[in-house]
Amino acid sequence: MPITPKELYPWCALPYDRLATHPDRKVPFRLVADSAAMGAVMARELVDEIAARTARGEATRAIIPCGPACWYKPFAELVNAERVSLRRLEVFHMDECLDWQGRELPRAHPYCFRGFMEAHFYAPVAPDLAVPEAQRHWLTAHNIPEVRAAIDAAPIDITYGGWGQDGHIAYNQTRRHPYSALTLDDLRAASIRVQDNNPDTIIALAQRTFGAAYQFVPPMSVTLGIRECLSAKKVRVFSDTGAWKATALRVALFGPLTVEYPITLLQEHPDALITATVATATHPLSEHPEWDLGL
Repeated sequence: MPITPKELYPWCALPYDRLATHPDRKVPFRLVADSAAMGAVMARELVDEIAARTARGEATRAIIPCGPACWYKPFAELVNAERVSLRRLEVFHMDECLDWQGRELPRAHPYCFRGFMEAHFYAPVAPDLAVPEAQRHWLTAHNIPEVRAAIDAAPIDITYGGWGQDGHIAYNQTRRHPYSALTLDDLRAASIRVQDNNPDTIIALAQRTFGAAYQFVPPMSVTLGIRECLSAKKVRVFSDTGAWKATALRVALFGPLTVEYPITLLQEHPDALITATVATATHPLSEHPEWDLGL
């Protein structure tokens, strides 16, 4: 059943500084001041993870998102300054946007994740330290079996990610198709696929990037499934993009397991952590106790 306004209100009304210590919280939560602080945390923790595993003679297999963007520059700076080799890092990119025929976008398109990652994640790293090309797994509409086989070949050590307005991780959106509803087991088992993007996802991205011009937002995507993303030993999700992520955050922390908000499945993971900036953790309802919503 969908979450009702009456259920939602008390989670949304909580002040941001009560989230991390609230006794009803179901997933570990960390608050950071702002985007710069979050980028520093993300960069430091992933560099330390890679360096520790390399020192033990182990490879690192990581699922990596395109965004939040705040961590790419500090990550490259740490790697270069500390001479941390990424030669044994294997990267599985989370998702990619596609045009209406399922084709890749031009590299310079703002929603071409590969173009952005090549420029901002890979290019700034010193060539002798960089992730080898063969260990960069990009998703397209045509290589799904190959990527699935590569992921299944060995355990994933860490998933980095964000979440969307409906709590989607990668592009595992809430399924809104009227004739094919999902169960929780369906969502848990969801694997790599090509799909249409939901109207609410398109509208959210249009407002964020194109002044609400939805016409420029890619209507399709290819994504790793929840199965792949949550198969990692550690799952770390982050957001610094403000109020449009705030409700999904509150549902993830306090709500029931529900296909309406895929992020709630983090409640089942043995080593998951959600991190948000103050701006993202602050819900409008928490700032307006005088509002009467007629509940």
